[in-house]
Amino acid sequence: MRFPSRSLASNSPAPLVPMASVFPATRFALAVLAAAAGFSSVARADEFSSAQRAEIVAVVRDALKRDPSILRDAVVALQNDDGEREKSASQAALVAARDTLITPNDPVGGNPRGSVTIVEFFDVRCPYCRKLEPEMAAFLASDRDVRLVYKDLPILGPASVIGTKALLAARKQGAYEKLRDAVMRMPPDITRAGIETEAKKLGLDSARLAHDMDDPSIQQQIDANLKLAQQLNIQGTPAMIVGDTMLPGAVDASELKQAVADARAAKK
Repeated sequence: MRFPSRSLASNSPAPLVPMASVFPATRFALAVLAAAAGFSSVARADEFSSAQRAEIVAVVRDALKRDPSILRDAVVALQNDDGEREKSASQAALVAARDTLITPNDPVGGNPRGSVTIVEFFDVRCPYCRKLEPEMAAFLASDRDVRLVYKDLPILGPASVIGTKALLAARKQGAYEKLRDAVMRMPPDITRAGIETEAKKLGLDSARLAHDMDDPSIQQQIDANLKLAQQLNIQGTPAMIVGDTMLPGAVDASELKQAVADARAAKK
């Protein structure tokens, strides 16, 4: 789910913090032009003098007249290079956080003793997280050797915080997944009254749930999840980690299956 500062135009994750890899317009344009012109250093737009900029534009203008595909190839090359840098940084962050990625406080689904673990960062209001639910349920039903660790990440406003606190409080009654299923089907404008209604339907102690939602330890867990997401450069929900691989955005069953297979193979 894209964060409130961005549109919901795609199912790729949105920024939790400003994306360091995004070029400002001028910088990107000069970088593309410089790459097309054969300049090897394109890291900063302000590294070019006025004369160099004029030279770049002149060279590229002439080259594009002869072969318009140059600009396209330069853009692709820059995007690929940026993608590789992000992938390397993500893997390094995962390795660094390996010992703290999963804690005893994290809710667990699937097979708690599964040989492969999927860590899912999600927001209860995120439409892509909700859309993913049936596919994830089907996948866990087909592969009984997978552990699913939930990382509640309330990034979409107060209603997300209410829903997250309710789920973490429900865990104290052994009903995390039961309430999670209900909350993920609720209208996105989650309220305490709506939570109370669902809790009663499920046979939970609603008074205890309301009390536990305000337990400081619940907020501490939320804060820890947000901090971890920033450390891992997770830029939106859903985001999944399988082994040392990050799967950002709404993945499909085939991607998930392949990631789990790769993680199993890496253990052998």
